Formats: sequence, structure tokens, C-alpha cells
Amino acid sequence: MNTMIDQPSRLSQYLALTKPRVTQLAVFCAVIGMFLATPDMPDWHIVLAASIGIWLLAGAAFAVNCLMEREIDALMARTARRASAQGEISVKQICVFSAIIGGAGMLVLYFLVNPLTMWLTLVTFIGYAVIYTVLLKPATPQNIVIGGLSGAMPPALGWAAIANDVPMQAWLLVLIIFVWTPPHFWALALYRRDDYAKSGLPMLPITHGMKFTGLHIWLYTIALVATTTLPFAVRMSGLIYLVSAMLLGAIFLYYAWQIHRNYSDKLARKTFTFSIIYLSLLFAALLVDHYFKY
Repeated sequence: MNTMIDQPSRLSQYLALTKPRVTQLAVFCAVIGMFLATPDMPDWHIVLAASIGIWLLAGAAFAVNCLMEREIDALMARTARRASAQGEISVKQICVFSAIIGGAGMLVLYFLVNPLTMWLTLVTFIGYAVIYTVLLKPATPQNIVIGGLSGAMPPALGWAAIANDVPMQAWLLVLIIFVWTPPHFWALALYRRDDYAKSGLPMLPITHGMKFTGLHIWLYTIALVATTTLPFAVRMSGLIYLVSAMLLGAIFLYYAWQIHRNYSDKLARKTFTFSIIYLSLLFAALLVDHYFKY
């Protein structure tokens, strides 16, 4: 009876290792890439298979991240309750779990989508779980910038799933997420600075201070808004997207400027939350524009 009661809790602990909210955003961006890859509606069988495969491999990468950072997570209030940090799920169990869902994801992508998507997703897995988590994150305060490419890859993965190719347009979407990542993550790092100080990780607010980080959030947000005009500049999108990008960019710029000039933890939280909404709405605008281009 107790086993039956505990089972849902254990399942939820394993699910938490995959960082569902982050994974959902990644899959969403991948799906947008799938729709943008064709002038018509994409094959729903491929969309479904690619979404499942990318979700599984992304979840496996996040599980490995939790494994590698379990001691650091135990020191931080935001992550201390993870089953990996508390030792409720063992190293062996996490390895087996990650191998199973990662392997399943590779099989789904290889046989039901195409080998290119499988290999690109596997490289993304290695980039995040190994290069970023093990090598970059503990080594440099620019870790989120340098390692941001792996987190920016979902649109290219989705595009490859439908077109079996990754053209310049797909890389523009990757570039947008790549430039979006630093102001998004540094907003979190600012109001979680005490946690990161305990962790020993060289995050920018700890190594270079609050004002320096605020300035970089402002500068990267300016670069982000400029970058989001590129799809319109290369005639990949039309006015619907451009107007949406400018309106969303204006709001993001306002938040970034306020962080730079009048910082507060409350403002940093709002900025972090809006950054997620921003990216979702920006990619949704790309999709709407794709089918109703003016």
C-alpha cells in the first residue's frame, strides 16, 4: 500500500529531473522551426515524432545536468529540494534514467524523423550536458554566453526534422535565442545571487558585481532587439512579425534599462518572467506571420 502511495511521488521526482518547463519551451521553439521549414503544413506524424524525440533527449540532458550539479544544487535554495540534490535518487538511477530516455529519443529521431535531426540533437545534448555543465559553467562568468549555443538549437532541430536541412533561416532563429539567453539568465542570477555565491559558481553578478551585470543585460537586450529584425530584413517574415518584435522588444528594453538604472530584486524577477513570455510570443508571431504574411 505504501509503495502505491509513494509511486506518484517518485515519478514526479524523475520528471522534475528533466526540467519540464525549460523542456517545454525548447520543444515549443523546435515546433515553430518545423512549421517555418515548409510553406505548407508539415507532416503531423513527423511533428509528433520529432517533438517526442527532442523532448526525450532534452530531458536526458537536463537529468545529466542535475546529476553533475547535485552537490551545488544542495547549496542553493532554488534547487535544494531536487531529488538528485537530496540523494533520494541515486547516481546510478539517474544514469539509467537518462540513458533510457536519451536512447529512446535517439531511436525515435533516427527511425521516425531523419538521421540529421538525431545527430544534431545528440550534439546539442553533449554541448549542454558535458561542454556547458562540466567544462564551462564552473570555469568562466561568461559560461552562459559561450554555452548558450546548445540551448539555442531547438529551432534548427525542428527545421531539420521537416526539411532534412538547416538553412540560413534556421540559424537566424538559433541566433535570436543565443542572444536572448544572457539577459534572460542574468536576470535570474541577479536576484539569486546569494544562492550562486554559496554554490561557488563564477556567475557574473558574483565575479563582476551587480552594476556590471545590469549594464550587460541592457547591452545584450539592445543586441537582441537588433537581432530580431533580421528575419524581416532577409524577407523570411513580414510586417506582422516585425511589429510584434518591435513591441515586445520595447517592453524588454524598458525592463533591461530599469535593471541597469534602478535595480531591485522584484524588478529582476519580473524581467526574468517576462523574458520567457517574450521568447514565446516572439516565436508565436513568427508562426502567425508565416501563414498570414502581409
